[in-house]
Amino acid sequence: MTTSFLRRLLPTVASLAVLFSVSFADAAQVSIPLADSLAKAAPKLNKEVLRSAVAAMQCAVNNGSEPAQRLAVIDFSLPSSQRRLWIFDLRRKSLLLEDFVAHGQKSGEDYATRFSNLDGSHQSSLGLFRTQESYLGSHGYSLRIDGLEPGINDRARERDIVIHPADYVNPAWIKRQGRIGRSFGCPAVRPEVARMVVDSLKGGQFMFSYYPDQKWLASSLYLNCRPKQVASLLAAARDSDS
Repeated sequence: MTTSFLRRLLPTVASLAVLFSVSFADAAQVSIPLADSLAKAAPKLNKEVLRSAVAAMQCAVNNGSEPAQRLAVIDFSLPSSQRRLWIFDLRRKSLLLEDFVAHGQKSGEDYATRFSNLDGSHQSSLGLFRTQESYLGSHGYSLRIDGLEPGINDRARERDIVIHPADYVNPAWIKRQGRIGRSFGCPAVRPEVARMVVDSLKGGQFMFSYYPDQKWLASSLYLNCRPKQVASLLAAARDSDS
């Protein structure tokens, strides 16, 4: 390889280095076009919340997680008396559902303000989740979810945090007591939409629960996209499943 050839090659190598450093350093910016497309289908969903959800999902996918067909977003900064669950079809960039969702009894009254990863806390959890298998349980047709964020939501399965139908997720309750009913920490939904929710989300889709908790926002491996740590976590999860 001649010196002149190397000199001609250097600008190309430098350009590629800049390109890849930008791509890996700012996953949130890469995900903005998708978030903006989804935002058109869900104008009532806070755009920054949606961008956070898409950025967290993209961080997981870029570092070893299988791509999903659908994404559910829960905005716990909204009261339970408002529709704060959105489910998107990622391929069609369309909205499948906008509806009510419950939070845990110990998370708050109409507003959820406290969150936990502890068993028995009866509080909701924040962060990025991966949906898993559907099943028939004590609440009916339900869906198991696995939390992907260590110390934030990764005990979801052992806590039996699942998506399930609940009679207390009822808009009629809002007129009587100013909020819908609350769960033991599960993102429970109305019985009328439960089957559609479970069937839309089962089998490895993403769910993202948001609240402006400063500690979580600053420490989340997915929101801040720390590739090595995320890749290691996802690899460990795959090994435990095999």
